[in-house]
Amino acid sequence: MADYLEIEQKFDVDDDFARPGFGALSGVTADPPVTYHLAATYFDTPGTRLAASKITLRRRTGGTDEGWHLKLPEGADRREVREPLGDSRDVVPARLASRVAEVTNALPLAPIATLDTERTVVTLRAGDGHVVAEIADDVVTARRLGEAPGGAASQPLRWREVEVEVPEPAPDLQRAAADLLLEAGARPAGHGSKLARLLGI
Repeated sequence: MADYLEIEQKFDVDDDFARPGFGALSGVTADPPVTYHLAATYFDTPGTRLAASKITLRRRTGGTDEGWHLKLPEGADRREVREPLGDSRDVVPARLASRVAEVTNALPLAPIATLDTERTVVTLRAGDGHVVAEIADDVVTARRLGEAPGGAASQPLRWREVEVEVPEPAPDLQRAAADLLLEAGARPAGHGSKLARLLGI
């Protein structure tokens, strides 16, 4: 099991948003953009107890961090716990299920939504080459499961958003990246996660 503190800022952008050149930020260089296709299934209880507690649990393929991801609120940030994909698409790894047992109260965990994301990543590096931030420009297609007649997926919801994630707090860089995005027309995100946006919570 891997455990990370996720430190990120999220921004809503329009479909025609022109991503600024982050290499203009002081003290960093920007790698060429790389695009990934991500497919995620989100799990929750009947009544979405995890989402109500600002917890997300997903199984995702594609990108550089395939696997099961459990995100737990930790102050203004989130703690992300990861497990490998494993053999089952539908059975939540026991160690992740145990981390949220007090919230689920023995209710079953099952798929509630799917998100397909075209993610374009710009990696920012310091002068010595180590990564100081990643900018993820996401075009998202999301569907709630089990709401249409016969338990089919609902009509898709589509949007675009940008995330600035840093491996450790970097207030000056975070502020500068945010200012660059805001000047280009981005807006502070209206939801704390993609799932919350889909569920309208």
